Amino acid sequence: MTDDDLPIKPATRLVQAGRRAEWTKGVVNVPVWRGSTVLYDNVAHMRATGAGDLHEKLFYGRKGLPTQWSLADALTSLEPGAQATFLYPSGVAAIAAALLSVLSPGDELLLVDSAYDPTRGLATGLLARMGITTRFYDPLVGAGIAELIGPATKAIFLESPGSLSFEVQDIPAIVAVAKERGITTILDNTWATPLFFPAIAKGVDLTVLACTKYVVGHSDAMLGSVTAAPSHWAALRDTSFQLGQVASPDDAYLGSRGLRTMGVRLAQHQQSALTIAKWLAEQPGVAQVLHPALPSCPGHDIFARDFLGSSGLFAFVLDGGNDAARTAMLDGLALFGLGFSWGGYESLAIPADPHRYRSVTRRDFAGPLVRLQIGLEDVGDLIADLDRGLARFRAARG
Repeated sequence: MTDDDLPIKPATRLVQAGRRAEWTKGVVNVPVWRGSTVLYDNVAHMRATGAGDLHEKLFYGRKGLPTQWSLADALTSLEPGAQATFLYPSGVAAIAAALLSVLSPGDELLLVDSAYDPTRGLATGLLARMGITTRFYDPLVGAGIAELIGPATKAIFLESPGSLSFEVQDIPAIVAVAKERGITTILDNTWATPLFFPAIAKGVDLTVLACTKYVVGHSDAMLGSVTAAPSHWAALRDTSFQLGQVASPDDAYLGSRGLRTMGVRLAQHQQSALTIAKWLAEQPGVAQVLHPALPSCPGHDIFARDFLGSSGLFAFVLDGGNDAARTAMLDGLALFGLGFSWGGYESLAIPADPHRYRSVTRRDFAGPLVRLQIGLEDVGDLIADLDRGLARFRAARG
């Protein structure tokens, strides 16, 4: 039995994966390989190198170096059944490459209505200019997606749970319909990561991570990835090369370093977020908590069936009030930073307005929404900060 045959669990794989001896050169971590030009022994060597598949082969810096290959290899190992992973300079760049690898002028994309706003921007902007149409669909449609598929439909984009409002999609049902019709499925799996939802094993063709979030884990690098099933790897690789996509080796190094602790960090994010979500559900001034692990979240039964855990990002609905009252709550927070992104060690809060980013579905909430990223601080301190914030909200609401 070789090391590759050992039946190791994901936590072990997080530590071991991507650390090939030819890349580490005897040290624990893969060094930061920075370079553009690669030198060859002779013309024959140069020609032979460029004649075949350039995946994980020294050719030119834009094609990748061991620092990038190490992280990509590790991410692939977390997705049973996957072929390979390509890295990008941001999560949005990863989403764009995934879409462009399967869509052409005249095609149609089915895009979940609860998707991350930059994904919507790609669809209504770049893809529209290319002659690719987009139809938005209800995140809770499930197998009913079959009724939306037309002759031009070539891809279905999923994000589960959805941005801001956290609906959980029935991914297996949608994937089953897509496979029957020969349609590609693309999933933004940033919230769950492969640790809590192994997407390729669930039948998804391309799974996207904004590695800026939980993979990097320290709010200090922009990075994205797409992991492909064998059927979709060649198109993804070729499209990405043609687009000139390459992730910085320094950022890839930060991604690799963060990946080693992602399991223990996610466990803490999960525990703290659940504690705070359950506390919020009992507080005056809170109408609803939108956390997939709680029964109050749309699609909770699907979450309980399909997911292995939950992360630190969720939202809650204030009981009445307006934006000014919500602002009074947020502006006085001492431990929650006001900032975009999430997945780092620090807690964050933002005002969330899902209705601004919807096309075909709208949910009527009892009041304004607040999205929280629960970091690694003491959970009692965070609750005390939120408790003071809710008191300010109630006072401002009247």
